[in-house]
Amino acid sequence: MTITLRLRPGICAIATPTPAPSRTSLRLPCCSWSPSLRSRGLSARSHIQAVAMGHNDPAPASTPAPTPTPLRILMCGDEFPPAEFHTRESLQRYPHLHVDSWPREEVPDRIAEYDICVPRMMRIDEAVIARAKRLRLIVQFGVGLEGVDIDAATRAGIKVARIPSANTGNAFSCAEHCIYMTLGLLRHQKEMALSIAARRLGEPAGGTLYGKTVFILGYGHIGKELAPRLRCFGVHILAVRRSWTGLDVSDSNSCREGLQNGASDGDESVHEKGGIEQTLEFASRADIVITCCTLNPSTKGIVDKAFLSAMKKGAYLVNVARGGLLDYDAVLAALKSGHLGGLAIDVAWSEPFDPSDPILQFPNVLITPHIAGVTTHSYQNMGKIIADSAHQLSIGMPTPDIEFAN
Repeated sequence: MTITLRLRPGICAIATPTPAPSRTSLRLPCCSWSPSLRSRGLSARSHIQAVAMGHNDPAPASTPAPTPTPLRILMCGDEFPPAEFHTRESLQRYPHLHVDSWPREEVPDRIAEYDICVPRMMRIDEAVIARAKRLRLIVQFGVGLEGVDIDAATRAGIKVARIPSANTGNAFSCAEHCIYMTLGLLRHQKEMALSIAARRLGEPAGGTLYGKTVFILGYGHIGKELAPRLRCFGVHILAVRRSWTGLDVSDSNSCREGLQNGASDGDESVHEKGGIEQTLEFASRADIVITCCTLNPSTKGIVDKAFLSAMKKGAYLVNVARGGLLDYDAVLAALKSGHLGGLAIDVAWSEPFDPSDPILQFPNVLITPHIAGVTTHSYQNMGKIIADSAHQLSIGMPTPDIEFAN
């Protein structure tokens, strides 16, 4: 008997069944296939043979999904409200996860009730950690962990993590903000406002990025996004990091390597690459210095009197990383003397920064309220990572989107 199976108009398969196979031996019947089917690599052959023999294997049993454990998430403080908004938005998919937000002063009395803590701008020190009897994870909504006592958390058996900026949009958001602040200095943004108020047209005359030398201090995720964007303006780019070989940001197991984190050696966006020993040399050649490095003991106050003195007279300084990278007294002195041509900061020595501080009274100083990375794009992604990581923790699965510091 011959069975003809029509697959589609013009193509058919002919199967000639053989006697039923024994339990110990399965003989497949011969089938004749058109070349067009064979060339397409179709997998229908075994199915046709099985149907022709009256043999149809049952589908394999599916593995039941793990039952999630209810978890409570604490968001500390009132700063950065978009962080809470987008986290709550993403948590709607996970009814077993509950999130609360408490002011900083109430966190020490509340933290014992929670499994996961999201500090935002609050310092989570040893005293706070000692009260966190239930806590399993501290995860920063962003990259900076200098406010978390990692050693105390480790002793308490609490994992500490951050959200790497490379895959969230945080890094390129910060890079765009660097360019915005640099242009604000070059085009004299404060003086523009004065001209508008005085109804004056055609002033002030500003500078251009074109032809300038820009020094990126700390070539990590932000620096890696910043360099190719700057090149579009026709600038010459200098950059330093501890090592340009054998290490990429995404491969780093440490959140506290500062300048060591960076792009691979093959990055072609930087014209001149240097190590830490070339920091002052590069500072002396730059028209604009942009600090992008992590704050840690080795980088605290890295922009000090010696650094500023090495800079060209009239050069600009932009900081979107951490306020502690700059020596306050040295910066104030350089502004007073006129040696520093302008300062743009998105981060400050204490936050929120005092609007009456002497540094902010200079016409060539710009400040923004720590919003370089605060974009809808980046915060939606980070809110999703917080929600997904909490869910993964609740079902005992790995959390691949956050980077652990202990």
